Amino acid sequence: MADKPDRVPPLLRAFDLLERLSRAGEPVTLAELTQDAGLPKPTTHRLLAMLVHAGLAAREPDGRRFVPGPRAARFALDALLSGAARAPRHAILARLAAEIGETVNLTMLDGVDVVYLDRVEAAWPLRMTLQPGSRVPLHCTASGKLLLALLPAARRDRIVAALDLARHTGRTIVDRRRLAAELARVRRERLATDDEEYLAGLVCVAVPVATPSGRVVASVAVHAPVARMPLAAALGHRARLERAARELGATFATAPPARGGRPGQAASGVSPRARPRG
Repeated sequence: MADKPDRVPPLLRAFDLLERLSRAGEPVTLAELTQDAGLPKPTTHRLLAMLVHAGLAAREPDGRRFVPGPRAARFALDALLSGAARAPRHAILARLAAEIGETVNLTMLDGVDVVYLDRVEAAWPLRMTLQPGSRVPLHCTASGKLLLALLPAARRDRIVAALDLARHTGRTIVDRRRLAAELARVRRERLATDDEEYLAGLVCVAVPVATPSGRVVASVAVHAPVARMPLAAALGHRARLERAARELGATFATAPPARGGRPGQAASGVSPRARPRG
């Protein structure tokens, strides 16, 4: 039998709210969190204020909606970089890199950047080295465009509007309408490319990593110098990438529903109103 709200320690109630805020997939209002958590509105307001003060939650500019804060994002990233699933994920990437013969990586979205969770380098003298925790832009990388394209429409549009579309090469997309068209294509195909858009001479192909429930949580990609692997050849490895993506997705464990949650909804799942649209 579930504990009554007044019997749950305040710390756990605050953590429960943070979980709900994180899995929403988009900014949420006080009223929405109150209804979802089944708490009195004054209690939700007090707990949210505590989370905001601690940097674990943050208000949107309109002041009405809340999102996970920077401290929560750092905590989540540190957990992913050092968690028990890191070794199995690295083994999957290592096998993929051996099959393709080029560098592969696992990335996720963090704010307006792509952050590297893991990477296995090719055994070639010509390569680009990025350590776990490294960040690259969204608009000119395969993983960035993929993760951005698969966001809920409202969140995607907010991020695109705020992006600094810096030009890195002559192929970088710096026009927002062109970027929107590219993201629409990526959304349809569930595959993204970087055709020398971030670094001259480097190409990349990325596919989504989804949990068994279907929530996209990361991206797996292969990249190589174009002189060694033209983009058409990299695209030929899509089936290998997608197989590895399924294996990687299974390592992102889900948890039972939080108190008051809907049956079958994972603690890290996307709520129905936050599923990708458009």
